[in-house]
Amino acid sequence: MPIRWVVLGVFVLSSALNYLDRQILAQLAPVLKAEFHLSNQDFGFVLSAFSILYAACAPFAGLFVDRAGLNRAASIAVATWSLAGVGTGLVSGFAGLLGARALLGLAESAGVPASGKAVRLYLKPEERALGGAVSQLGLSVGSFLAPPIATFLALWYGWRSAFILTGLLGFLWIPLWLAVARRFPPRAGTQPGTTRGPAGILRDSRLWAFATANILGMAVYTLWSNWVTIFLMQTYSLKLVETPWLAGLPPLVAPLGGFFGGWISLRLVRRGMDAPKSRRMACLASAIALLGTAAVPWMPSAGLATAAIAISFFWASSYSVNLYALPLDVYGAQHAAFSTSILTCAYGVLQALFSPAIGGMVDRYGFEPVCLLVAILPLVGTGVLKVAEKRQ
Repeated sequence: MPIRWVVLGVFVLSSALNYLDRQILAQLAPVLKAEFHLSNQDFGFVLSAFSILYAACAPFAGLFVDRAGLNRAASIAVATWSLAGVGTGLVSGFAGLLGARALLGLAESAGVPASGKAVRLYLKPEERALGGAVSQLGLSVGSFLAPPIATFLALWYGWRSAFILTGLLGFLWIPLWLAVARRFPPRAGTQPGTTRGPAGILRDSRLWAFATANILGMAVYTLWSNWVTIFLMQTYSLKLVETPWLAGLPPLVAPLGGFFGGWISLRLVRRGMDAPKSRRMACLASAIALLGTAAVPWMPSAGLATAAIAISFFWASSYSVNLYALPLDVYGAQHAAFSTSILTCAYGVLQALFSPAIGGMVDRYGFEPVCLLVAILPLVGTGVLKVAEKRQ
């Protein structure tokens, strides 16, 4: 295996920690709802506290990563979100919970831009969507581990221990990455893609097409990232102790979709198609497959529903890795973190606005209309990409 993939794999451990800290809350949502007397809509506002800071700070985080350098910026970000994770375990009420998750959102807004920077610095052009899949593997590992770890710690040591212990793990990653990065500096993918600065990139209509497609296409991703445990308990009357392995299965399947989507664009590039067009074609195929998400709430058992969620998550990941590779193709290594951060910001806006809406719709109507809506939106997102392509 080329050393660039090993180095990227070490960096991707930070993505696993990112989502482990984030998804502990999703698994323990029923416990925190009971302790702090929260409705589903209140829980949506907790997600929004994270998402608002995540969205607002992402462009600044991207600039920080580009200007401070990958190693320094990633170390600061991981240290800060680890402290926020520990802080979540120390809160005493709803306001403290909002504050801790807001700080987590601020710090984790640097996670995806930093991963994009690492992919652009270490990998070849045709490998970038696969690099995104490797990064997404880290996210999925964190999501997969969160339910069993959170449930075990909550049942044996109290829910606070789950946040505190997992938050401390980030401080072990920082010296590991710095040692590896010093030993193996980036050697590939450093050619600039554009001579424009951040202001010029912001005036490029393609960037806003990517961001819009991200808002539309990733709605299904945010649904399954945050609401699976509540969905299973509410729809199939499961108890919390019955949910960990079911809730952990979709995030385990998701990276397979990322690798499959990356393989699609890799094959298209090697057959002579330019990289951006190959990403758009892979997004279109994924969006068509995601129409099946509408059927999830109609599954006759929790097991079949979990399988349907896993398939939906598979295609959402395929869509995601190709969409996030587009700014790396277009804007180059110098602005990789900043251009990626605009998509990160768009995702944060999506979560901030959509999470309370999901909670309100679920409280009133159940999950059926939510799944129907998110099934359609990715196809609309690919239409936005197509319009942007025609205007170039």
